[in-house]
Amino acid sequence: MTLYRLNRLFNPTSGRALDVAVDHGFFGERSFITGIENMDKVVRTLVEAGPDAVQLTLGQARRLQSYPGKQKPGLVLRTDIANVYNNPLDSVVYSHHVPHAVEEAVRLDAVALCVNLMDLPGHPEVREANIRSIMALRKEATRYGMPLMVEPLVMQDNEKAGGGYMVNGDIDKIVTLVRQGVELGADLIKSDPSDDISEYGRVIEVAGDIPVLVRGGGRVDDRTLLERTVAVLDAGAKGIVYGRNVVQHENPAGITAALMAVLHDGADVDQALTILAESDAARAEVSA
Repeated sequence: MTLYRLNRLFNPTSGRALDVAVDHGFFGERSFITGIENMDKVVRTLVEAGPDAVQLTLGQARRLQSYPGKQKPGLVLRTDIANVYNNPLDSVVYSHHVPHAVEEAVRLDAVALCVNLMDLPGHPEVREANIRSIMALRKEATRYGMPLMVEPLVMQDNEKAGGGYMVNGDIDKIVTLVRQGVELGADLIKSDPSDDISEYGRVIEVAGDIPVLVRGGGRVDDRTLLERTVAVLDAGAKGIVYGRNVVQHENPAGITAALMAVLHDGADVDQALTILAESDAARAEVSA
């Protein structure tokens, strides 16, 4: 099946995409909404910054789609909710997908759906629930021609890691879970970076012809973020899905412009940092 909606996700020249994830409020963890308390402001900032897509939940998608015009970012709709990030974990750990998620995505004019495939130590029931969600969504996504983005997420033990987005960068585990996502019928893969980024080509290889977009994870400094971005693109990734490294940045528009230059114009790290610095200077001049 030809997934025409992906023409609104990937840049027609570079063939790559920047998806900014702002779906963190779905998971019921207080720390996750730091910097995104005012979603109207966040979405307005992102629309003006112009990434290729913004990843939102069912309850927030309208804030993006209410903007007129053809040039706004595409919508990637987060479809599942889970309580796997708390420390300590709740006595019952769950993951559920939104009922009628694919129909909702069609009504909201989304370019893709996003669903988790989590490997949480000691909780195989979460992975089972994710697999059931993927299979159910795959059936409906095929019916409606809606691209399905599977997010293989290899997690650390929450008690040992301190909770939150603590991922396990073991390349062997990432490769294995990515392959399972591909086998389940993913149209797109949203994958963790590996601890040794020089090995990331193994993820691209195991995904085959399924485009891989790389998660950003926790906040890092700008140079580290840009170096990692260049490295995964060089390995063959088709894009990035960054959340807190954009929306919690002191200059979300500036870091978006820097990332877009790397993705679509082939800018190197120093060139991207210059773009960010120029944006910072312009902001300072306006506020002076």
